[in-house]
Parts: sequence; C-alpha cells; structure tokens
Amino acid sequence: MPSFDADGPKDEHREERQLALEYLAEAWNTAEDEGVESLALAHASLFAALATLVRAHGEEATATLVSTLPDRIRAGEYNLERQTH
Repeated sequence: MPSFDADGPKDEHREERQLALEYLAEAWNTAEDEGVESLALAHASLFAALATLVRAHGEEATATLVSTLPDRIRAGEYNLERQTH
C-alpha cells in the first residue's frame, strides 16, 4: 500500500500518478465527446476518488486529507491555468 499523509501520496509514485492522470484525461475526453457533461464527470470522479481513498486508507485519513483541500484550492494548487504559467 502506498504511503499516505495529509499531503497525499508520497512522490515515490509520481510517474505512476502522472500516467494515471493521462488515462483519466483520455476517458474524460471520450465521455465528453459522447455527451456526458463535465460537471457530472467531476462529481462522479470525486465520489469514486473519495470512496477509493476511504477503502484504502480509512475514513479518518481520508477526512484529514480532505480537510486540507480548502487551503490548497485557495493557494491555486488545483488551478490548471495557474500551473501552466
């Protein structure tokens, strides 16, 4: 099982996470091409991700991770436009 803390998985799995993100982007694009709304995809993705984290790491560790998200979102960590500039 990968290491997990409030900052998420350790960087030892960075390449694997990047590959996974590429697979998800491809699936996302395919779903949009078939008419699935991006907001529906976002909600389904969040649910699937949280359910997977709870199953792998438990409710408390997942809740700790999620509690860090507001500050990380406000800091621009999830803003793709900001990350590319």
